[in-house]
Amino acid sequence: MWPELPQQVYFQEALRSRFFRMGIRAPPQLLELAGRSLLRDEALAIAALEELPAELFPPLFFAAFAGMRSQALKAMVQAWPFPCLPLGALMKEHKPQLETFQAAIDGLDVLLAQEVRPRRWKLQVLDLRRNAHQDFWTVWSGTRAGVCSLLEPEAAQPMRKRRRVEGARAWPKQTCAPVEVLIDLYLKEGTPDPPLSYLLKKVKQRRGSLRLCCQKLRIFAMPMQNMRKILKLVQLDSVQDLEVNCTWKLATLRRFAPHLGQMVNLRRLLLSHIHMMPHAASGKEEHCISQLTTQFLNLQHLQELYLDSISFLEGRLDQVLRCLKNPLETLSITNCLISESDLMHLSQCPSVSQLKDLGLSGVNLTSISSEPLRVLIEKASATLQDLDLDECGIMDSQFSALLPALSHCSQLTTFSFCGNPISMAVLESLLRHTAGLSNLSHMLYPAPLESYEDVRGTLHLGRLAHLHARLKQMLRELGQPSVFWFSANPCPHCGDRTFYNPEPILCPCYMAA
Repeated sequence: MWPELPQQVYFQEALRSRFFRMGIRAPPQLLELAGRSLLRDEALAIAALEELPAELFPPLFFAAFAGMRSQALKAMVQAWPFPCLPLGALMKEHKPQLETFQAAIDGLDVLLAQEVRPRRWKLQVLDLRRNAHQDFWTVWSGTRAGVCSLLEPEAAQPMRKRRRVEGARAWPKQTCAPVEVLIDLYLKEGTPDPPLSYLLKKVKQRRGSLRLCCQKLRIFAMPMQNMRKILKLVQLDSVQDLEVNCTWKLATLRRFAPHLGQMVNLRRLLLSHIHMMPHAASGKEEHCISQLTTQFLNLQHLQELYLDSISFLEGRLDQVLRCLKNPLETLSITNCLISESDLMHLSQCPSVSQLKDLGLSGVNLTSISSEPLRVLIEKASATLQDLDLDECGIMDSQFSALLPALSHCSQLTTFSFCGNPISMAVLESLLRHTAGLSNLSHMLYPAPLESYEDVRGTLHLGRLAHLHARLKQMLRELGQPSVFWFSANPCPHCGDRTFYNPEPILCPCYMAA
């Protein structure tokens, strides 16, 4: 049993004076013992919160959370002396029972129900993201030094007793400001899990005083009606990273478009597997596409755009691009059909002049002139760091036309173009053109045509080893210690590739043979 409260406060002041003022943390074992002792009597623990030093809150909260002391948790949320409570990081280490999670949310609910702020109320953000503030709990358990500035404690000054003195001035009343709940949302098929359902219920009840903010939103599969109910509770201007990984029809995407337009602080957008109806009326299709692309006008902070398996893109890429008003850092168009005019519009788009990452993997360029791509690479050459041209069907003559532009990409670090039918002579020309790129350190090249035995793509490992050694020697002579891999065409049986550097990593079919 703890001593009387005044003695407890005196002991804590003496402990703090001795250890914390000198910049030396109290032994973790002492904090742990104090927490265990206090939590043996939840009523005493709750009564002591008003006078408890801020530095004792995290270890005590940790112990209450791990021990599933719901009433203590509920009270500690209300008295939390920091601007942010990183509950998500704690949930990552200790998977909570539903009752424990509900207790923390209920504590916040009680706090918001009060007309006047409690004297010690500092809480502004309840952070439920599991990968945020990872160091907070270890810092306060004494295993690391330093504290995140966001979590600066209330008691940063030397502690003074908070005894009421007769005639002393009362604390001014403070109106309740909204509290933000930060969460990463993953919307998938089925109903939300119980913790999320409980949180959404409280957000709905406390709308206006409890703001649900979501920086990272992932949509995998969920009926549109259910998804829209959830999104109505989210502060959509808080979304910075959105992935739509659904097999949606274009009409479904149109219904989602108004929500996209409200995400005005979006920085990263991925749209994947959007399909057109086979027999849809042309006018209806154009209306749906227009409804989507006009929302891009609101995305003034967009830096990364990923478009994967988008069936409506061919002949309409310019419609998307002209709605982008700011320079992109990343543009990835993968597994899509595009036309030569699309590529021409892309090369002329002002938003691609400062690209750091460009990906066109799986875009068939065999029958398209290399000139628009050359112009695009040249335009971004001062900033381009990562270039992916895998599986584009680029031939020798087309690739040779790109080499002068590639040689100007002074910031290029990674270049991948496996899956293209390229000869050894063109690969050697590539090495000569890129010899001056001092940052180029990772390259994934197609196994040259000479390394195959026949038109069916049967790989000859002996030839591959010989050609790899030739290029390796050439790199040494050019003074370029880069790491490069050969990648063979996909196996016709299993679809896996054989990689080589300098020993082969064979597909299972080859090994079985």
